[in-house]
Amino acid sequence: MLPPVVILCGGRGTRLQQRDADLPKPLAEIGDRPILRHVIEFYRDQGADAFVLCTGFRHELVAAFAAGTDWGTGVTVECVDTGLDTPTGGRLHRVRDRVGDGTFMATYADGLADIDLRGLLAHHHAHGRAATMTVVRPELPFGVAVLEGDRVTGFQEKPRSGHWINGGFFCFEPSVFDVLADDAVLEREPLERLAAADGLRALRHAGFWRCLDTAKDAARLNELWAAGEAPWAAPAAARSVD
Repeated sequence: MLPPVVILCGGRGTRLQQRDADLPKPLAEIGDRPILRHVIEFYRDQGADAFVLCTGFRHELVAAFAAGTDWGTGVTVECVDTGLDTPTGGRLHRVRDRVGDGTFMATYADGLADIDLRGLLAHHHAHGRAATMTVVRPELPFGVAVLEGDRVTGFQEKPRSGHWINGGFFCFEPSVFDVLADDAVLEREPLERLAAADGLRALRHAGFWRCLDTAKDAARLNELWAAGEAPWAAPAAARSVD
């Protein structure tokens, strides 16, 4: 069983070029369902049964969707209005009383991957620090030239970045709230303070990862879903952890 899962759901999705500009980003559809449902079911299918949604923009639409969806026996999905423009760390800070006194997991409502969540949790418990952040090497949106000196020897189409970035799948201990405040941006000072205090570890994920950020991302994720090739919906045995 996975611990409680907090999902950051406050986004507007302005870069998605949606037909309905008032539709919150978590309700942007991949296939026949909002991406938020994909994220919740991804965690649920690996053993999570308690979810806290940190809503913001059009809270009432996200809450209505959560309340009107059958998530399965024993699964609870609670929506908390954490404010229209509250930053990510502030949203987490505002649900402190909803996650209990033990380990909890957190993610964004716009990221999909084929991560083994039980493996992520085991890695987190093994190192004993306050936080674990999954890191990924994203696919670059353009091809690159392969050089030997100033000679172009070839081209590589959309390779992965050589740098690791925040992949958005976290494990936290309650002590993480010591570095959070209402005005905190999780990805800045809180994580920087944890890193400086040796309280943050990474899990490198080399498998599938994609964030729904632009219309091009939406098109690619919809293509994978339509073709029956969505890695995030793969059987548990096919999931990867590094």
